Amino acid sequence: MPMTVGGRASYTGAMSQRRPTLANVATEAGVSKAAVSRVINDAPGVSPQTREHVRRVIAELGYRPDPVARALASGHGDVVELVIVDDASVFASSPYYGRITAGILQEIAGSNAQLRVHVVDELSTAALLNRIAASVSLGVLLVNVPPKPAAEFYRLCERVVTIGPTVPGLPFVGMENPEGAYAAVQHLHETGRRRIAALHGLEGNSCADGRREGYRRAVREFGLPEISATGKFRREAGYELTQRLLAEEPGIDAIFAGCDLLATGAMQALTDAGRRIPEDVAVVGFDNSVIAECTNPPMSSVHQPVEQMAAAATRALVNRQIVPHWRCVFPARLQIRRSTAA
Repeated sequence: MPMTVGGRASYTGAMSQRRPTLANVATEAGVSKAAVSRVINDAPGVSPQTREHVRRVIAELGYRPDPVARALASGHGDVVELVIVDDASVFASSPYYGRITAGILQEIAGSNAQLRVHVVDELSTAALLNRIAASVSLGVLLVNVPPKPAAEFYRLCERVVTIGPTVPGLPFVGMENPEGAYAAVQHLHETGRRRIAALHGLEGNSCADGRREGYRRAVREFGLPEISATGKFRREAGYELTQRLLAEEPGIDAIFAGCDLLATGAMQALTDAGRRIPEDVAVVGFDNSVIAECTNPPMSSVHQPVEQMAAAATRALVNRQIVPHWRCVFPARLQIRRSTAA
């Protein structure tokens, strides 16, 4: 069901896909979508008989016009579409998605532009993107959209930016993920850690892949063993993966986690196992979200300027700056806190 974000955005989930659409009304009434739109907006160009017939069909189907679409059609506002492929429950609890949303809203504040948010599972992604492609306004920001549907959507709509690279030529905003991971491992090595394990995100996620690359390059250069486990960017995964690593590699003295949520799960598992942080095992996360400051002890983390990244993508869409191969990459910076300072 729809909800507002910051008073201006709407959420589109799986349930909304079953609602009658303007196209459904047009088909049932035997008229064009343009005629239905004229009836809804009390515009001229439709006979009284057709107008009454369309209104009966609207009532029978229970069709409710999208207020954002109506604003767009009437020229009273433009729309930035944000498409996130993930579980709705994760969207609601993840600081990462909140920061993306905040960055977009900050950029369009004071304008007529509106934000519309879609949270969808991977199986429903292609259908959602096909619908969006038919009515794109300012543009579309894609998050966690797999390469194949992202590439297909880009062929239909050029006003699109992804968070992180996906397919060649598709515009994106991102950060120096390999460099950030390398800096984390380098810091741990400089503090005397020699068995540095990594908790990676799933392969195929461009951010996770970049951080995995940086970790591997660092351990090779420092002559350290590669000790790693892979899972979703979730706190629960961090806990389970750390438990497994402690059983298989009890001598680990540091953990680099591919995101702060993984790192918080790792810290909880370490505490439950009686390992002191950082005396026994140091921990570095990635994102530098509010979570990093709230752990005990506060967590060292690679800073990812998520709000600025989302704002940069939105600004490029609004200003019509998007062209093939456009990119905006932010530098990585390690924020050191007590989780690595013995």
